[in-house]
Amino acid sequence: MTTASNPIALPVTAVTCLEDRAHVERSAALDLEAGVQRLRLGPVSALAVDRTLHAGLTADFPATVLDARIVRTWTPRGPLPSAGEDSALRLRVHELEEERRDLDLQRDRLHARLDALGHLAADLLRDISEGAGAGETDPDRWAAELDRVDGERDTHAERLHTLQARFTALESELGATRRAMLLAGQEPAELVGHIELTVHAETAGSAGLRLTHLSPCAMWRPAYRAVLDGDSLTLETDAMVWQRTGEDWSGVRLTLSTARSARTTTPPRLGEDRLTLTDRSAAERRTVDVELREEEIADLGPTPVRGLPGVDDGGETRVLSAPAPVSVPGDGRAHRVPLSAFTTGTGSEYACSPEAAPLVTQVVRFDNLSGHALLSGPVDLVRAGGFTGRGTLDMTAPGAPVELAFGSRDDHAVTRHTEETRDTAGFLQKTVVTRTVQVHLSRFSAPGEQGDRVVVLRERIPVSEVSAVEVRLRRDACSPAPDAVDSEGIVRWDVPLPPGGRRTVTLVYELSANSKVTGV
Repeated sequence: MTTASNPIALPVTAVTCLEDRAHVERSAALDLEAGVQRLRLGPVSALAVDRTLHAGLTADFPATVLDARIVRTWTPRGPLPSAGEDSALRLRVHELEEERRDLDLQRDRLHARLDALGHLAADLLRDISEGAGAGETDPDRWAAELDRVDGERDTHAERLHTLQARFTALESELGATRRAMLLAGQEPAELVGHIELTVHAETAGSAGLRLTHLSPCAMWRPAYRAVLDGDSLTLETDAMVWQRTGEDWSGVRLTLSTARSARTTTPPRLGEDRLTLTDRSAAERRTVDVELREEEIADLGPTPVRGLPGVDDGGETRVLSAPAPVSVPGDGRAHRVPLSAFTTGTGSEYACSPEAAPLVTQVVRFDNLSGHALLSGPVDLVRAGGFTGRGTLDMTAPGAPVELAFGSRDDHAVTRHTEETRDTAGFLQKTVVTRTVQVHLSRFSAPGEQGDRVVVLRERIPVSEVSAVEVRLRRDACSPAPDAVDSEGIVRWDVPLPPGGRRTVTLVYELSANSKVTGV
């Protein structure tokens, strides 16, 4: 049994791109003869993983795949066939070598001339010293001769410096041209893979082949583009695909998955956790030690990630598909593949949290109507027909609400000032800490702009977890009175700002603790 010399084409028809690899599917039509035969298919990527190779024929044809393997061939660099005449690079090398030979001769002549001028200057100085010793003085002639020799030495030294600079540049160009000629005159080294398929067919006929394998050097990440037009928002979901598998994907069915086939699933180790009860000392019974700590308000959801890590799918495998065949060249660059897009109405507010940042930010809220989960990824923000920046979209389930910040507003200014007073009052010597926060909001408007703009201002007050410490919001001292206070201590005002208007918001709260409390 011999292998067919002419390989059968085995193009890529479908690709499932995973987090750091790709599952490649190939299809071909085979003309089989009765009996056992060995077929050669390809070429295929030499990076295909051997142990993941799987081949199968159509079920309605009486044939069986006996063996399938990848055979790789290495073609080293070799000389190209002669074209019958010198190439442009070879002619350029010849010109540079001729110029270098001329420069060598000119440099030798200049060195000889400078040596002769050096000897002439030495003889002239010796003649001057001997004449002066004999009582002969001719300063004018000596000065003229020395000036003439020094002038010629300076002229030849400048010419030698210019020639040396040109010689250095020529050497660099000659080396680069020789390297280019070497690469252009040789065939590139190539590693090519083929599939050797052994098939047993009961009868002659045509059968369809489906072959799959894994390939490294491929990855994808989600990316988004949000276009805000008034009260309407269009969200486009794309996939950034990179692949350098050694072959191009042309017109393939692309599927994107967050499955992690290489990650093992092992239960976590259970460590021993011992709890020990001890009696408190008399000093500990008399005091209550408290501390002020920062705690982020969070809800259930995936853990936020930074940079370009693995795809965040919330612990559940997600599968997305490109609506049309796509082509991804194997150049290792990022290629944007459209997945879905939808347009929906939005609710918008101008939010300000001056304790975190003295900015007024436009926040847009809408529902996920894409029909699939929105994975965590960067989003390009487009507003008023122009690119305004880049944000981050957290993972969102289908139909769930989405909150997206469209950047700060340059026509608003925010300043924040805080004051704190401490006092001891009452028979029980309670410590009372009074904090006053003032926030100044300003709006800069163009001439002719009309209408108020409501800025949602949020400040926070501490939330006590022990009965010995009380936090009280002084509504009578707040100006204006807060519109809402939630259980997390977030105080909210809806502040209307007219064009060119200014408003000052004052927050006052008291933190009181009895004499047993320390750390306030």
